[in-house]
Amino acid sequence: MNENVFFGAEALASLAALVSRPAVTQIFVLVDTNTARYCLPLLERQLPMGFTPIEISAGEEYKSLATCETVWEALTEARADRHALLVNVGGGVVTDLGGFCAALYKRGISFVQVPTTLLAQVDASVGGKTGVDFLGFKNQLGVFQEPMAVCIEPRFLQTLDPRQLKAGYAEIVKHWLIADAAAFARNRRIGILVDDWTPLIQESVALKQGIVAQDPLESGLRKLLNFGHTVGHALESYLLTQPGREILHGEAVAAGIICEAWLSHRKGLLSDLELDQVETFLFSIFDKVQFVTLETEAIADFARQDKKNAGTTINCTLLEGIGHGVYDQPVTVAEIAESLRYYHRL
Repeated sequence: MNENVFFGAEALASLAALVSRPAVTQIFVLVDTNTARYCLPLLERQLPMGFTPIEISAGEEYKSLATCETVWEALTEARADRHALLVNVGGGVVTDLGGFCAALYKRGISFVQVPTTLLAQVDASVGGKTGVDFLGFKNQLGVFQEPMAVCIEPRFLQTLDPRQLKAGYAEIVKHWLIADAAAFARNRRIGILVDDWTPLIQESVALKQGIVAQDPLESGLRKLLNFGHTVGHALESYLLTQPGREILHGEAVAAGIICEAWLSHRKGLLSDLELDQVETFLFSIFDKVQFVTLETEAIADFARQDKKNAGTTINCTLLEGIGHGVYDQPVTVAEIAESLRYYHRL
């Protein structure tokens, strides 16, 4: 795996070294309206005087080809060549979209990820996945493209509101459930009352890197990282079509984890006690996502476009006990709808 991940003070020093390399002709910094205000000022010391900021609107609804066009237009108007460097400063939308834009501009320019949300620090910025939403489907367009580096500074988490912090925590819990039963047992007694996020971020990144190193293009083992996302993406995509009802990615994943844990239980892979532990822990942190029973079929139908599918088979990652994920588990749209009805009743 060729990804360099740096933490804390080392991350900022590494960023400063990368942007000052003689081979880099121009520096562009992609921010959204939030990170332009709260995060970019903390980074300006590490950036050369002549960098060019590119600002996009904040929010999942702007993770689109239309936004990509504005980025590509800015690069083109500034006559960015193939030796330019794009520094993506933001959450999952900025790191996903920025990496995608860099991968396609002039057949590829280098980029650095500077994730500023917990979700991006433990998941979205690591692993070389880039992409945008299309026709209402999450990450429908994208490429695998490794960044030059990922610079993770936990101090950026101080700029987040509690809702954003919790959304990122869902991805940490996912990592425990698929591969680290001991961490789940230990941390479910602590919850989100964390004084220092650095160790949890480092552990989550190491776990994800270990999986991605064995399967960088998601042909097998890497599918484990999609636990909670088959139902979660369907729910998130559906609510994005309902103005005013949008939810954060991590909130959708938390709901998806409960639904897919129930599917695991239904298929005899997860015990009653384990299902109860997953539900109790997640509901101690996350509010229930609101939808009505009549919407479950429409939500479930979004899973037909899931990227893990093979033909008409919806492939899901499930749990064969806490700490042990299993991928390529076939589920039906009807089963997904039933899992959503179960979640709704809780």
